[in-house]
Amino acid sequence: MSVSIDIAGLRPERVAVVPSPLAELGMALHALAEPGHHPGLQAWVTGVTARLDPHLADRMCEADFLWRTTFSDLFLPSAGVPGRTTLPGATLAEELDLLDKLSDEQFVDAALEFTCALPYGLPGPGPLADEGLRRRSLELAAARGPQQVRFTERLLADPPRIRAWLRQFLQDCEEAFFADAWSRLRHQLAADTRLKTDLLRRKGLAGALAAVSPAVTLDEATGLITVDKLGDGRTATGDGGLLLIPTSLGWPHLMVLHRYGWQPVLHYPVGSPEPAAPPSVEQLALRMTALSHPVRMRMCRHLARSAYTTSELAQVHGMTAPEISRHLGVLKKAGLISTRRRGRYVLHQLDVTVVARLGSDFLEGILR
Repeated sequence: MSVSIDIAGLRPERVAVVPSPLAELGMALHALAEPGHHPGLQAWVTGVTARLDPHLADRMCEADFLWRTTFSDLFLPSAGVPGRTTLPGATLAEELDLLDKLSDEQFVDAALEFTCALPYGLPGPGPLADEGLRRRSLELAAARGPQQVRFTERLLADPPRIRAWLRQFLQDCEEAFFADAWSRLRHQLAADTRLKTDLLRRKGLAGALAAVSPAVTLDEATGLITVDKLGDGRTATGDGGLLLIPTSLGWPHLMVLHRYGWQPVLHYPVGSPEPAAPPSVEQLALRMTALSHPVRMRMCRHLARSAYTTSELAQVHGMTAPEISRHLGVLKKAGLISTRRRGRYVLHQLDVTVVARLGSDFLEGILR
């Protein structure tokens, strides 16, 4: 399993390493929503949460699926600008102007990525044009809760209104906590940008990618970048460019934007994580046995990001509901997942705190 980027014909000047304040704000929101993914940020999360205005906190919950369950491509709008060569802005305001350049169709498709209802790497109509996709998006949003349903309904009914809402929300986040964080983080990101740009000049793309992550490799003979992830995807630079965007808040997430028609992006973490605490021998034996099956490993990739119903997992993995239920039973017996009921939906989710005790290598692998 991997995500690949075909770079055949890519000109060296079309490869850019550049920080993105909007992408970093997206990672800040993700860390606030899922602190278990980022044990090294616990102190920062606690401090921001304690100072957060209650009204802004409520608004965060209203659309948190944009950064909690997936990292929405809305936080990388430069990749969607026609021509596929646009760079991120130097300031959040400039990046929000780039977000305004996306069409309503692009905006809605990227915002509804959390439902898994839309073809991500393939061409095709979106829910604004396809009534079947519209119904499917609302159905899958219902499994996430009433707030997600209401937001999705408003998004489909009036995209410009939601676009204005999101822009104002992100500006309010900048004022409340992100401006202070960015003033500290941008220096580290700028230093990494200079380092990777120098490597591009001296050692070429293969040298720069080797410094990004051991999980990223380039086969220069075939012109194919391969990112080792528990997921599948393929894209190509075509006549566009390739963006390498560092993140300070994002470890352990190594993400690849491979949306059809968008500029490919590698969003990679900077800095070294703190080592995880070792698990007990009793936990290790039971839990590693449960995780030894490749299907259950792939399931963990989804369950680490969000809660899913059995039927959703069955659809994603191309299996029957009883087969998925058996695998869920093994994971639950090992104490690796939690289950809760919301109305008529039964949702399952990975306990990332428990998984972290198995070791940072496994956690990084499923969250990559």
